[in-house]
Amino acid sequence: MTARLALMRHGRTAWNADHRIQGRTDIPLEDSARTDLSHLCLPAPWDRATLWASPLSRAQETAQIVAGRAPVIDDALLEMDWGDWEGQHGVTLKADPESGFRDIEDWGWEYHPPGGESPAELRTRLEPWLEALRGDHVAICHIGVMRVLLAIAWGWNFAGPCPFRVKRNRLFVMERTHAGWQPQPEPVRLMERRP
Repeated sequence: MTARLALMRHGRTAWNADHRIQGRTDIPLEDSARTDLSHLCLPAPWDRATLWASPLSRAQETAQIVAGRAPVIDDALLEMDWGDWEGQHGVTLKADPESGFRDIEDWGWEYHPPGGESPAELRTRLEPWLEALRGDHVAICHIGVMRVLLAIAWGWNFAGPCPFRVKRNRLFVMERTHAGWQPQPEPVRLMERRP
């Protein structure tokens, strides 16, 4: 049976602004993000799709604001576990040759931070949820989750240039066909909310 999935990244947090690795740390939305999101809504037909969110508050609140309803919460959508690196700055880790930190283009599926989760482990967690989908769905989640799901659709192996760029306030759509999951080449912008 066919399925379409639109992925959206949660709104901005203080740790995003400070370029800290969040992972599973439950950092709330910034007030400015709440204000910005309150002017936006899901476009049709996504406004009627089944709405999902990660258990983390930044994803749940983003979903509630842009959809005007509570999402279904699923642990599969929890952000990638960054282990010992959560709360740290990627720039600082990258500057330390002993840290093991790499740019995403050099990860491969098996790369993982100390005490954390690899993209392959995250894919294993996501696949049962993904394959059970039927019809239209919107998932408000995290950049790590989006990268893994979009990598599946694009056939990207976390090696070489990434074929997509995750931006905020956009839906990144993928569709299950007879050939497996396929991406739509361009994201869909959220709509301005009517007063």
